[in-house]
Order: sequence, then C-alpha cells, then structure tokens
Amino acid sequence: MKSIASEIGILVRKEIALEWRERSNLNGLLLYTVSTIFVCYLSFNQRQVELSPITWNTLFWIIQLFAALNGAAKSFTQESGGRHFYYYQIVSPQSIILSKIIYNALLMVLVSFLALGFYSIVLGNPVQDPTLFMACVGLGAIGFSSSLTMVAGIAAKAQGNNTLMAILGLPAILPMILMLIKASKNAIDGIARSQTMDEIMVIFAIDIIVITVSYLLFPYLWRS
Repeated sequence: MKSIASEIGILVRKEIALEWRERSNLNGLLLYTVSTIFVCYLSFNQRQVELSPITWNTLFWIIQLFAALNGAAKSFTQESGGRHFYYYQIVSPQSIILSKIIYNALLMVLVSFLALGFYSIVLGNPVQDPTLFMACVGLGAIGFSSSLTMVAGIAAKAQGNNTLMAILGLPAILPMILMLIKASKNAIDGIARSQTMDEIMVIFAIDIIVITVSYLLFPYLWRS
C-alpha cells in the first residue's frame, strides 16, 4: 500500500495536469481578479479620488477573499461521483483532502501574486515593507485555500450548494482576514516587523489548525 506522501504527490500532479490541460480554474480566477481590479480603477479614476493606504489594503483583501471563494468552490464539484468512488477504492481520504489543499494553495499563491502585481500597476503601491506584505499575501493565500477547501467538500456533499459555501466559508476565514488586514497595514506603514510578529504567528497557527482539523475530520465526511 502506498504511503500518504506518495498518494498526495500523485494526486497533486494529477490536479496540475488537469488544470494545465483545461486551464478553466486558473483562467476563471485571473479573469475575475483582473476584471474586479479594473472596475475598481475605473470607479476611483472617474471620481478622481486617490486611494488612502487603508482603503487600498482593504480592497485588495476583499478581492483576494472572493477570488479564493471562487477557486475553492470548484475543488470537488468538477469531479463526477464515479471518480469519487474510484478514489474511495484506491487512496485514503487524508490524501484526498491534503492534495486538494496543496493544489488550491499553489493556485491561490500564483493568482495572489499576479493580482498584487496588476493591482500595484493599476492602483499604485503604497507598501513600505514589500517583504512583509508579500509574506502576508502568501500566508493569506494558504489560509484561504486550506479553510475553504474543507468547506467546499461539505458543500459538495450538499449537491454543490454555492450558498452553503458562502455561509460556511465567510465565518471560517473572518478571524484570518482581520489579522491579515492588520499585519499588511503594518507593512504598508513601514512599522517594525517585531510589532507584527504576533499577527503573523496567529495567521500561521490558524493555517496549521485548519489543515489539522481537515485531516482529522475529512474521512468522516468522505464516508458519508
């Protein structure tokens, strides 16, 4: 019997191969993100209003939040019931959920940094500590993906109900997004990194807790 690590590796490569062949999820996320940023640019440019740093920061995380919701929502609904039954026979449920989390995290990290680049070009970039801000973006992408992937699995069991996805997903990531906004605001203001470490550690701890809970609880959801 294959180890969980080898199963995860095979499943992640499968997800990447399918995405490379179809590119539906990646293209959809990029289109959504670019369109949203461009609409924001048109709205503020039309009124000739310069974004304050706090508005710039909050708007960026709102865009990332809904991009993550759109990306994670397709984690399980794209696969047929027959494929799920096939996976049930050959791999462990822990491998399924961890591979989904890893793949969604990789996808969201890619989209987040591309979005940050386009967002900075279109709406400017007031960040004084780019390294800390990019660390927040990376942790946020991983946190959004890990939280919403498990929620997507629950929603898929309810016949892919997108309303359920939104209802369960937003409360799950609300503490994380509050920490991300605070930490990234410190990066924008150029505040010493030592004063932001508490927020960074909380975000990292939330990521670990969510992944651990998903690992422990997903087998029960998978068998239902």
